[in-house]
Amino acid sequence: MSKVSNKTKIATALIGALALAGSNLVIADPLSDVQKADSKIHADAATSQKKVDKYFDQAQDMLFEYGSVADERESLKSYNDYVAGLVADQEATMKSIQGDINGVDALRQGVVPLMFKMVETLEQFVALDLPFNMETRVARVENLKTILNSAEITLAEKYRLILDAYSIEREYGTTLAVKTGQLQLDGKDVLVDFFNFGRVSLYAMSLDQKSAWMYNGDTKGWDRLEDSNLRELTKGIRIARKQGAPDLFSLPIPAAEAAQ
Repeated sequence: MSKVSNKTKIATALIGALALAGSNLVIADPLSDVQKADSKIHADAATSQKKVDKYFDQAQDMLFEYGSVADERESLKSYNDYVAGLVADQEATMKSIQGDINGVDALRQGVVPLMFKMVETLEQFVALDLPFNMETRVARVENLKTILNSAEITLAEKYRLILDAYSIEREYGTTLAVKTGQLQLDGKDVLVDFFNFGRVSLYAMSLDQKSAWMYNGDTKGWDRLEDSNLRELTKGIRIARKQGAPDLFSLPIPAAEAAQ
């Protein structure tokens, strides 16, 4: 009886040990699975974090790029506004210039006939004036008549030359001038000094200073001066040539009616 009990105890102990061992094996498998799942979760979390970091960096880059594009857009907008302002100003300037051109065309239509009239008047004036320095004055008028019909000379230059001619003629009326030339008297050419006292009167004196004449506008001829006027005329010629100091001199002049 005692032996059986001992065997029974041993069998019971073996069964218990086996049962305990089996229980440990069963418990060990779920724990391993949990550990594996936890490792996988950490690995997946790390992978996800890397993706998040990557997407975050990409988002930051895109945000920076967007900011740059926005700044560039604002810069381009400002530049486009500036260019638009320039274009508008240029268009306004072009309209103004076109208006000036139209005005010039209208002015040209009025100026051209005026210039022809001015040259014609100047020609008549020279022909009716005292006959001093005639070759130069007539040549100047003929030159003006030529350039009026020239396409190579601008309208402004033509007008300037006409005004210059008028200015020269005006100066003739306020100066004393002497020029040596030939005077035809009684069918003979006499070498004389022509002396014009502005446009008041015109004289001629022989180079030997023994004879002198005054131009007569009524007869278009020359009247001989008295010998008493020779000295005064000589003084006037010397003053005109800058060979004597400015001084008063007395000479006869044509009547007012003849001088007109």
